[in-house]
Amino acid sequence: MSFKPRILIAEDESGIADTLQYVLKSDGFTPIWCATAEEAIAQFAQEPPALAILDIGLPDLNGFELFKRLQALNQSMGGPEVPMVFLTARSDEIDRVVGLELGADDYIAKPFSPRELVARVRTILRRSARNAPGSPGTAPVPNHGVPHQIGARAPHAAPQPPAMPFSLDIERMQIRYYGRLLELSRYEYGLLKLLVQRPGRVFTRDELLELVWDDSSDSFDRTVDAHIKTLRAKLKAVAPDVEPIRTLRGTGYALNEELPSKA
Repeated sequence: MSFKPRILIAEDESGIADTLQYVLKSDGFTPIWCATAEEAIAQFAQEPPALAILDIGLPDLNGFELFKRLQALNQSMGGPEVPMVFLTARSDEIDRVVGLELGADDYIAKPFSPRELVARVRTILRRSARNAPGSPGTAPVPNHGVPHQIGARAPHAAPQPPAMPFSLDIERMQIRYYGRLLELSRYEYGLLKLLVQRPGRVFTRDELLELVWDDSSDSFDRTVDAHIKTLRAKLKAVAPDVEPIRTLRGTGYALNEELPSKA
């Protein structure tokens, strides 16, 4: 009998919850729906899931507060860290920023693409599995109905990720790369910080504009491309043979997850 990772869903809108349950169940997961934060905490305490999807606007508790309580519960239980994802309204930029700053693994904007949602869940679970091999929440992720390129590698073939060469100092708004302090503009810092905090996570140009720029409506895709170009030049000056930022043609950018520990 194949293992089906449990996905905790904290969402009070039944229509959205039904969609989430359907797409996750269809792809080999076991969705656990909770309409309130209180239910979610009880389910989490009973058996921590492989991943939790949290709506920000729950009726009894703010999704951010639920996130903090589940994190504290997770730590008190002593098990592997449970990755968490926020569900946000597409227009609520501040929610996305706060969610990522709190330490959430990702956010999914409503209305969402079911296929994209499943792909993101898989990516997060695989990343979690690489970071904590052999733990209960990191069993192989099922690969039903998803293209080969986002299918999981065999567990025995997954190498331990090398230490990331980036060092973030949030208070000083500084980033070191292979030990060298980078001289970054405000927006270069914002872009690189976002990428470094979520290695492998693909950010579209629109997402980068909304999360990094003060007024994304006054900026364009080429603004992101121009800043990425100057950012790459500064990184290449430190490590000429390393390509830390990946371009996904027609989509956006991501930080390479497999960077050498030494330049």
